[in-house]
This record gives sequence, C-alpha cells and structure tokens, in this order.
Amino acid sequence: MAESKQLPREALRERLEALRRERPGLRVVLLNGVFDLLHAGHVEVLEAARAEGDLLVVALNDDASARRRKGPGRPFQPLEDRMRILAAFAAVDYVTAFPETDLAATLRLLRPAVHAKGADYREEDLPATERAAARDCGIELRLVGPPKRASSSGLARRIREAHPPGTQDAKGPEGAGA
Repeated sequence: MAESKQLPREALRERLEALRRERPGLRVVLLNGVFDLLHAGHVEVLEAARAEGDLLVVALNDDASARRRKGPGRPFQPLEDRMRILAAFAAVDYVTAFPETDLAATLRLLRPAVHAKGADYREEDLPATERAAARDCGIELRLVGPPKRASSSGLARRIREAHPPGTQDAKGPEGAGA
C-alpha cells in the first residue's frame, strides 16, 4: 500500500491530473520538507495540512537537496526510507521527491490548490521563487499546525548529548533492540 503512494514527480502530476478530471473541485494540498527524523510536531503538521483539502501530497527534498539545505551529516535517513515512512501515515495520500533546494518547480508542475507550511513560517520567509510560483499558479499558502515546539536538529543534538560516541546505552551496540 505505502509503495503505491510513492511516485516520481512526473508520474504524480499525471495521477493528479486524472484525479482532477474524475473529481472536479478536488483540493490538493502540498507540504514539503526533509522529514529525516520525525517527531510529534511533524505528525501535527501532517494532520493539519491534510485538513486543508481533499488530498495531501508530501514532497521531500532528495538527499543532495537536503544536504545543501541542512548541511553535512543530513539527511539522517536516505530518501527511500523517508518516503516509505511518510507514505505509511494515514494523513498522507502521495509522497514524491524533488532535487531543487526550493519548491518552485514542484509547485509549477503539480499545481496544488494549497501549499501548506508549518505555523513557524511566514510568507516572507519563503524563497522568492516559491512565492512567485504560487502567485503565478494561483496557489494559496496556508500556515498549519501548532507553534513549533520541536525540531529534528534539536532532537538529534539531544540524542548525541545523551549518547556520546564510544558509549553504549542499556540495549548494547547500535542496532540492537528497536
């Protein structure tokens, strides 16, 4: 099931066009990000974004794009794993990936009704190219979810501090236990 939700951008564009023909007025919401170390804030944003329309698409930065945005050592998980994890959420209808550091090309290609971002964003924080693509395509920006209270970077920092290199936790070496 989750694999059928994972599509390359072009295939997703075709799927969305077919769905729009079948269901006139279909409200597609697009949410994007790296999503490499999930926390409760991600779940809240996914659910809030889904509530903005009929269908939720999550567009993930591919690995190279995530590194350019977040720096060395990111993403924490490869794209294939991140896509599989996001596709498993009931709130998510489709997952795709994009190689650019901003979402402009994906917005122009998929033409969602809504571009959802977490409530911690402001429209002026978005790259000018994304704002222009949304304006040109008539895409509404919606800030969704509660105020940001967690981040993947912060979570990773807390994990590193709690488990410095060369130490083992109660479960033994890395990979033991779940």
